[in-house]
Amino acid sequence: MPEVAVVSDTTAYLPRDTVAHEGIHLVSLYVNYGSDRTEPELEMPDFNAFYDELRSVEELPTTSQPSVGDFVAVYGPLLDRGLSVVSIHISGGLSGTCHSARQAAETLRRDGRGGERVRVIDSETTAGGLGLLVVGAARRARGGDAAEEIVERVAEARSELKMWFAVDTLEYLKRSGRVGAASAWIGSTLKVKPILTVENEIAPVERVRTGARAFERMVDYARQREASGADGWTVQHIQAPEEAERLTERCREIFSTEPAFVSELGPVIGVHAGPGLIGVGAVPSRYLA
Repeated sequence: MPEVAVVSDTTAYLPRDTVAHEGIHLVSLYVNYGSDRTEPELEMPDFNAFYDELRSVEELPTTSQPSVGDFVAVYGPLLDRGLSVVSIHISGGLSGTCHSARQAAETLRRDGRGGERVRVIDSETTAGGLGLLVVGAARRARGGDAAEEIVERVAEARSELKMWFAVDTLEYLKRSGRVGAASAWIGSTLKVKPILTVENEIAPVERVRTGARAFERMVDYARQREASGADGWTVQHIQAPEEAERLTERCREIFSTEPAFVSELGPVIGVHAGPGLIGVGAVPSRYLA
């Protein structure tokens, strides 16, 4: 029986069946629609209604991290069962989620409920990159690894992880204030398709002129990953299922394996990236074993 429980947050956007199969515990981030409506991302049955609304609103919704109480509610029962916890989350450069997690662990420690057995990891990424780290950690936990072994394994995996996203426009990042190091591209007279990554914060990779070229660059990145020995891969999208399926088929040819998972990004990331995103990333498959 595992001695370690793996906790993450909803911004990994792991398929629900993957979460259940791997025994992953999730804490939800929130979407805020003005001052009178807040919705946990974890409780959304799908994201279509959100993106339909996002395309037409003048003022973007905001997002917020889980509360300390949210983490206590997840950690507490796991610690009460005698388990240790490895808790892996969205980059601290994008969210205060790790801060809430650490506060919750300290609260449980002070209360004598075993909070010292919680290890919080800032993944310095999000979305598919975070998901790959979490799946790998969960499999190691199920295999009987101790918490410190899993923490070390996640750090090794993170050093070899790459994830790229092609977004349809920088407009949503600009409006949400999360454009980060890609701010130099704002105001360009060229209609470009930005390609971005997350290395603690959102970082620019390159600009291409068309959606077709952005798609082919995703394929190129997949080839680079495979050539470097990173053969555990994922594809993600926002309201672009056909493009994601085409990219998945191309990646199957490149990697000669099935993806770790394919999924759609939800509102907490989607409000900043906007519809039309496609992304691909990979890590050596030994970190998923």
